[in-house]
Amino acid sequence: MPFSKLGLSAPLLKAIEAQLYEQPYPIQQQAIPAILQGKDVLGIAQTGSGKTASFVLPMLEKLQRTAPSRNRFVEALILVPTRELAVQVNEVFKTFGAALPRRVKTLAVYGGVSINPQMLQLSGTDVLVATPGRLLDLIESRAVHLSEVKTLVLDEADKMLNLGFKEEMDRILALLPPKRQNILFSATLGGDVQAVQETLLHSPVTIAVETESTSPEQIAQVAYQVAPEKKGPFLRYLIKHHSLQQVLVFVSATRTADNLVDKLNKNGIEAAAMHSKKSQGARTDALTKFKAGKLRVLVATDLASRGIDIQLLPHVINYDLPRSPKDYVHRIGRTGRAGATGEAISLITPEDAHHFKIIQKKMGKQVPVEATEDIDLKGF
Repeated sequence: MPFSKLGLSAPLLKAIEAQLYEQPYPIQQQAIPAILQGKDVLGIAQTGSGKTASFVLPMLEKLQRTAPSRNRFVEALILVPTRELAVQVNEVFKTFGAALPRRVKTLAVYGGVSINPQMLQLSGTDVLVATPGRLLDLIESRAVHLSEVKTLVLDEADKMLNLGFKEEMDRILALLPPKRQNILFSATLGGDVQAVQETLLHSPVTIAVETESTSPEQIAQVAYQVAPEKKGPFLRYLIKHHSLQQVLVFVSATRTADNLVDKLNKNGIEAAAMHSKKSQGARTDALTKFKAGKLRVLVATDLASRGIDIQLLPHVINYDLPRSPKDYVHRIGRTGRAGATGEAISLITPEDAHHFKIIQKKMGKQVPVEATEDIDLKGF
């Protein structure tokens, strides 16, 4: 089913075509008409399934039919768990909304940066993309009002609840008008998410898309047996020996990320870290350079990886294995997107071997594991 059959107007279809979108993803086929009809929507879909455009496009369409919002009384609110995701969602709104007849002003607000510029930019905002804490700060400063919100989106609700946003979300929900459209997206329907959706949604259209429930076939996976003390040199060997460019490396801790980046840079491999203890400016700069191909390696923790959406990312390396199989699939799903091929590499220490077998079993895919004892790492 083409985008032209989903109820979108000609200007928006033209904007979609300009972004080289040919066919809607399954979640977009179902969510766009339901949102245009004003229905509540519950979408169970992993990152990379096309969910952002599935609510951005119909929201932009509906805003074309309304007058601009009253100053500082936003019409649509999107709540997200991380700064990077807030920026990414805002960029999607701006990309598709740039050439529409009715200008829709969108703004992303988040902590880690000065609140004053955000307060000034709120004037005339129609769509506000926010992390819960910063939104409450702005509300307390009377910089924004929620009493006229017509559409609420909770994006990655499972992560938001796991990260302990529930109390903040309860405060925000209490400030919203009772009559509104509610849209909730989550990777899973766990107990917390189910409790929220049961109180938040009214006769929702439920859409379940399991795009990342198993390992995508277009991702070539390989693992290497590595002694713990040789992980750093072997990573540098992989990058240099195979001339890898634009490599996303996942680690389990912020300290590991910083140490790894320091060693990579000292060995002539341009790298930067992206984690929660970095300033927003540093995180944005690193991601911008990485997306543009000006930074060879980006080292990230799982939380910081939310919002990393690069269509043609060629390489993902698990320097540390994640705790859960789902996180493993989410990580390697950063590559091989939109039909492109990609490579996922994991470094497996003897302590990791059993856990990696569990990951493979849950994933339903056997990953070849290669020995590294005979590789000369001198000089790396």
